[in-house]
Amino acid sequence: MLPSSHQVPTNPAVASPELLAEAFSDFISASARLEISYRDLQAEVQQLSRELAERNVALSASVAENRSMREALEQILDSMPCGVMVLDGAGEIRLSNPEAGRLLMLPARELRSLEQVKTQRGIDLSFGSGALGFGVLPEEAAEQELAMSGTGGERWLAVRRRLLGDMTDADADARRSVVILRDVSARRRMEAERDAARSAVALAEVSAILAHEIRNPLASMELFAGLIADCPERSGDWVNHLRAGIRALSGTVNNVLTLHGGTPPALERVALRRELELAVEFLRPQAEQAEVSLELEDGAGEVLSIRANRSALHQILLNLGTNALRHTPAGGRVRISAERTAGATEIAVRDTGCGMPAEFLPKLFHDRFSGSGRSSGLGLAVCGRLMRQHGGGIRVESQPGSGSTFFLEFPL
Repeated sequence: MLPSSHQVPTNPAVASPELLAEAFSDFISASARLEISYRDLQAEVQQLSRELAERNVALSASVAENRSMREALEQILDSMPCGVMVLDGAGEIRLSNPEAGRLLMLPARELRSLEQVKTQRGIDLSFGSGALGFGVLPEEAAEQELAMSGTGGERWLAVRRRLLGDMTDADADARRSVVILRDVSARRRMEAERDAARSAVALAEVSAILAHEIRNPLASMELFAGLIADCPERSGDWVNHLRAGIRALSGTVNNVLTLHGGTPPALERVALRRELELAVEFLRPQAEQAEVSLELEDGAGEVLSIRANRSALHQILLNLGTNALRHTPAGGRVRISAERTAGATEIAVRDTGCGMPAEFLPKLFHDRFSGSGRSSGLGLAVCGRLMRQHGGGIRVESQPGSGSTFFLEFPL
């Protein structure tokens, strides 16, 4: 309590010595307390000054570290072999490296927005969602490849975008993303060259197959044509041989076209008996030439129908029939039957030929596999492919010396 807080007489003449002593004592006490408070305050100020100095030193070090890190990141960004652009939520380009400018054929310092890139270079880097694609973007947007024309010809860019912030944030600066650009023109050219090489190889394979498969039937047809010219009175017998040769050539051409084509056959409901009769009639000249009995089981497929493509069904039956006739010795028999099973309509082509060993069976329907080595191996591969396109399947049962049976299963 300060002395001034005491009520003292206004007249000093009447002030007692006791009151004066008490007031002086209070003054001394207050002064001591003030001195202690001042020393405490001074110590606290010194402590705060030391802490502030330490904080300033740490802040200076952090600023220097951040500056060094920023310079290092800028160097890394500038030296990257791919283009990098940082975008805000409005599609404005906030940062880009020199490679981005080179790929887009625009100076990096002049890159302002994706709309500018679209206007000047004719490519849309917005991924096509919303206004410039910045409304909603999935976390893992798929990479796109875009073509861009320039003075050096067409250039292909692979573009990928990744989110850096929350795309639902109202602040455009918070909805940042990064766009990565890569030049894939060289890869595109290599792919085009590879496809051209594959086409050339495929053409060479087709040519080799056709030359191999057509040569023998053509030689036989030429022989029988000469016999017809020399002996017209026996032309009836040799005409059948000519017809067999023509059918063999037709089957070979159809197999090559089917194996190297990609269009699946159109299916329709067909009466099975009629299609089997046409197939047997088509194969008859080849059977007569091979001196093999070709039979269609009585009533086979009489009341049955399947969903199939007529041309594909005939090709399958022609391949199986030709294969059976080729491996059945003179005097043997090839028989075709059909029946309804629990889950499918099944066609069976049986022969009394030489049969096959068990190790051949898993490979039969592979492209260009031939157990005898006397054919191109296309026929059974084509049968397997066409049956898969029908939603069905093909299987075989065979033993050496006991003939073979091929089963075609068409779903109900």
